[in-house]
Amino acid sequence: MGTGQSDTGIRYVLGIEGTAWAASAAVYDVERDDVTIETDAYQPDSGGIHPREAAEHMREAVPAVVESVLDAADHDIDAVAFSRGPGLGPCLRIVGTAARAVAQRFDVPLVGVNHMVAHLEIGRHQSGFDAPVCLNASGANAHVLAYRNGRYRVLGETMDTGVGNALDKFTRHVGWSHPGGPKVEAHAKRGEYVDFPYVVKGMDFSFSGIMSAAKDEFDGARTSDTNAGSPDERRESGGGTPVEDVCRGLEETVFAMLTEVSERALSLTGRDELVLGGGVAQNERLQGMLREMCDHRGASLHVPENRFLRDNAGMIAVLGAKMAAAGDTLQIAESTIDSDFRPDQVPVTWRSGEPNVARPAVGPDRDVQGAEATVSFEGDSVVKRRRPRSYRHPDLDRRIRRERTRREARLTSAARRAGVPTPLVRDVDVRETTLALQYVGETDLDGALSPATARAVGRHLATIHDAGFVHGDPTTRNVRVAEGGPGVDAARRVFLIDFGLGYHTRHEEDHAMDLHVFAQSLAGTADDPARLAAAAEDAYRETSERGDAVLDRLREIEGRGRYQ
Repeated sequence: MGTGQSDTGIRYVLGIEGTAWAASAAVYDVERDDVTIETDAYQPDSGGIHPREAAEHMREAVPAVVESVLDAADHDIDAVAFSRGPGLGPCLRIVGTAARAVAQRFDVPLVGVNHMVAHLEIGRHQSGFDAPVCLNASGANAHVLAYRNGRYRVLGETMDTGVGNALDKFTRHVGWSHPGGPKVEAHAKRGEYVDFPYVVKGMDFSFSGIMSAAKDEFDGARTSDTNAGSPDERRESGGGTPVEDVCRGLEETVFAMLTEVSERALSLTGRDELVLGGGVAQNERLQGMLREMCDHRGASLHVPENRFLRDNAGMIAVLGAKMAAAGDTLQIAESTIDSDFRPDQVPVTWRSGEPNVARPAVGPDRDVQGAEATVSFEGDSVVKRRRPRSYRHPDLDRRIRRERTRREARLTSAARRAGVPTPLVRDVDVRETTLALQYVGETDLDGALSPATARAVGRHLATIHDAGFVHGDPTTRNVRVAEGGPGVDAARRVFLIDFGLGYHTRHEEDHAMDLHVFAQSLAGTADDPARLAAAAEDAYRETSERGDAVLDRLREIEGRGRYQ
């Protein structure tokens, strides 16, 4: 699809990429919607990417790919776009220097592009989607984004390491060279499923525990007589489970987590479009899981061709053209790189207005497809069925659905006993993963957001935390609000529902994660999320026995997001 931007005087845009390993240059023809890309990738001799070696590669390769693509284009350019961050500082500085030199050479505008937003925008550009959720799955990153109020909001992200780097940590342990992702994919196709920890907290997730478990499985620390196999079956193994089986377990677990949080983001925002970006997105199993999930929800998925999934200058040039047409350019003196450049720091100047999203009504006259269950209304009861998710391995899916059904029943009742408004649990069938609950509230929280209702959520979370457990997924979709007459306290009208991700804990870290998940959901659904989150925190501090300590830990968690 064309961009329709040629009337701005911007037709040919040079893009330069070099955040980590790929020295890449591209020229984008706006009128023809055509991209020419030249890439020279750095390949370390062993282990992962070495910043000094990567910078040395960039120093030689960036000028060469720029000259090559300009020679091939054989015409003047109208703007220069470069990857300003996030990435390795030494590499970014070389790219920035090259971009400034070319912009001055041709006397054209300079555009600084956020690498992760470019991954998102190339998918939106090619698909024609208006309001997609984006899953970025790359070496150093893994996060879920959606546009709202002039920025791409982070709805969920890894709390430790990027998905590609996580896989690389395992493959380095095995002794394989970089990049590890394709090797895991190849071996997984020959393996049998192995069970690993599954760590989802709202729409955030963690990979460190999974990778430690995978190393132990490979080394034999978790191997029993029933799965050790013969010496031949344990080839390429450190004494434990065959590496093919470990790789299969890793893919099934890690990619199921990413698919689940993507579905949660679609459900939270009410959207039906998903785009995939990042180098790990080339994995066929991940693409297949996302496609199955979207088909199940009636959503559309767009996966760019592989050359736009890997680190590449084509996506930099395409987004650079949009930014230049919007006048979003940099003076040379203001064009410093930012190795910690988060996608939610970027003002989205190249699009206007809010996405037109029709949120499905939730009420007795219709069934509702949630993020992990189908809800139907039978009289004054809500029947919640956790139906199988075909994208997950059957063993993993069965375990997750039964565990969450059991937890939801127990913790919903525990919260009610602690004094928090919740539905009555009328029936539970763990084997069939079905719950019957009292119908409560006329609307989701996002339809009744105010400082008063946000404060009620803060009080309720403080109460269950003091009782020794967490909700696990306190998003605006998992809070119901009932109508109330004059003088009715908001706390009595606000009900917490869906405790399926909850668990017993008295750790301040876990309590703070509940507040973090709530704040992220506000960012994706509210017009004034900061004010509402502050109201919830104030009420939490007033109610909780350890309010100040938990909020201090919340500030630490907020600083752990990628490139904070």
